Amino acid sequence: MSSGYMGKILHVDLTTGATETEQLPDSVYEQYLGGYGLGARVLFDRIPVGADPLGPDNVLGFVPGLLTGTGALFGGRWMVVGKSPLTGGWGDANCGGDMGPDLKKSGFDGIFIRGISSHPVYLLLDRGKIELRDASHLWGRDAVETEAALKEDLGSPNYRVAAIGPAGEKLSLISGIVNDRGRLAARSGLGAVMGSKRLKALVVRGQQQVQTLDSKELKNLNNAFLKRMEPAEKMHRLVGWLNTLARVLRRLPVAPRQDGLQFNAILKRYGTSGITAMAAETGDAPVKNWGGSGYGDFPIASKSWKISDEEVVRYQRKRYQCSLCPLGCGGEASVTDGPYPLEFTHKPEYETLTAFGTMTLCDDLPALFKINEMCNRAGLDSISAGATVAFAIECFTNGLLTTEETGGLNLQWGNAAVMIELVDRMIKRDGIGDLLADGVQVAARKIGKGSERYAMAVGGQEVPMHDPRFDPGFAVVYQAEPTPGRHTIASLTYGELMSLQEKFTHLRKLPALTWKSNKYKPDKGAFLAANTAYTNAANGAGLCLFGLIIGGNVPIFEWINAATGWKKTNDEYLAIGHRILALRQAFSVREGINPRSVRLPDRILGQPPLQKGPLAGVTLDNEALLRDYYQHLGWDPATGCPTRARFTELGLADVAAVVYAKRGQASEAPARP
Repeated sequence: MSSGYMGKILHVDLTTGATETEQLPDSVYEQYLGGYGLGARVLFDRIPVGADPLGPDNVLGFVPGLLTGTGALFGGRWMVVGKSPLTGGWGDANCGGDMGPDLKKSGFDGIFIRGISSHPVYLLLDRGKIELRDASHLWGRDAVETEAALKEDLGSPNYRVAAIGPAGEKLSLISGIVNDRGRLAARSGLGAVMGSKRLKALVVRGQQQVQTLDSKELKNLNNAFLKRMEPAEKMHRLVGWLNTLARVLRRLPVAPRQDGLQFNAILKRYGTSGITAMAAETGDAPVKNWGGSGYGDFPIASKSWKISDEEVVRYQRKRYQCSLCPLGCGGEASVTDGPYPLEFTHKPEYETLTAFGTMTLCDDLPALFKINEMCNRAGLDSISAGATVAFAIECFTNGLLTTEETGGLNLQWGNAAVMIELVDRMIKRDGIGDLLADGVQVAARKIGKGSERYAMAVGGQEVPMHDPRFDPGFAVVYQAEPTPGRHTIASLTYGELMSLQEKFTHLRKLPALTWKSNKYKPDKGAFLAANTAYTNAANGAGLCLFGLIIGGNVPIFEWINAATGWKKTNDEYLAIGHRILALRQAFSVREGINPRSVRLPDRILGQPPLQKGPLAGVTLDNEALLRDYYQHLGWDPATGCPTRARFTELGLADVAAVVYAKRGQASEAPARP
């Protein structure tokens, strides 16, 4: 029997109702692990070239990671994969909660769904039983209501549910898939793919155990990791001084090497909301649709502190952890003050607080809780939704949208009540909401009048809430990632926190202090390439990003070896990460995406530069950074695609044959209107 994985995947055809189990050889797992590594191989082979993302030939895959369900710490993640209707290329979204282990324990390493049902259905995997059931009574209900109704109908709270809300049903290109009462696999618009298939939900209750070869060694590795994390518990006093620290760091000409233990302490106390004010003050957080600065437009003394750290956890009632997580950065909350009471809601994440806070100049925290809950229930990606609201406000304030076009809404910076109404209309596709429901690129194309200069998207997807002018590594990854605008893959900050130089000897050691100006030198390609491949391997394993960055040298590869019995080295696992990355990029190129036509907006690169704050005067030479990055990946800097030799070196000669047959046809793929 295989160890660490189940050895088979499930195919479901919604058009015919047929299901098929496919056994996979061990070599597939050794080449691609699980998660979106396995997903990329299946989708590359199964989705016809040129398939309509919202048509029957697109395949939607639910894939837990290789370590998911094994007992390895932080190994509870699951991913959704498919052709993205938002970008036209490879799409994936990552989620936590408790869904992942049950997916694996259902007996499959992946569930792949094609076709279109004639009516709304949900797919039930219940202790070996596979069944499509009618979901007509659930269509139109939000994702949280759907989860509760399904558990009640099935007679047990122990089912895990991944569902779409109204945004996915109405094919919003910025919609995601929801589990655990409001946790989203949000990016790439894959909620719309699920909606196009009339698949309301996937429901699983697993009973099979995931076998591991050396469970004793897994436990030893877990215990050793937890012991290394103990000093973080003593850093709580430092965490209480975050906002003061932010003021100091903004002024210093040097930057200290990032400390994973400190970030561990922040996440334990606040979750990601702990860094909102610090990020606004230091320049990490985008402000006023990327056209302003926290220092000048959303200062920490009067604005950003209101939507950060202590103010956010004031509403928290209970911390919670995802499956297999010792950290517990999530929080259940309730809001009793103000006009937007919420009996139960999730503590908003940094990305949401920034997308609807610093980006729109809104410091009304109860309103941000309300918007977060609206997005969670509707299944709307809060990054893209917040970016779209900021875009609409800037269009309105510059005369490109009128009150007649907005249905009477006076879209002004910081107006929380109007933002709530606008998000509601986006969810319902009502009036101006229909114009905005597919994100900024589609909206800008419809508005015209030069509005594209306010559309902060890359490759069709809204740019997330970390400013490349603060960390140039993000500029490279936002532009070069197969899912453009992805903030959870690589950056200079992440690489430091992950202590990559301890894992891979070809990387140079990092000093304790560096001049801030040094980060703009175009010599970071080797570091970013290793970071990207490492994170691709971690996603194949199903590990949480936070697990990778809170403890430095995390034993990810030792965990895999213990679970599977493999004897692979760190460099061999890094090669697997490179293989997964190359295959994901190959999918996009095969679908007609020209990677070198994917570009960040000039504003985000500092053209023109900001006039205030710690990033004043900064303009990025992203082309030089990209070329160095591509060269260290073994990709052609002129095309942004792995060379034939690199494909072959990674064991992907069959993929190279397909990609290079399509290269002459590659062009920029616009977002689906």
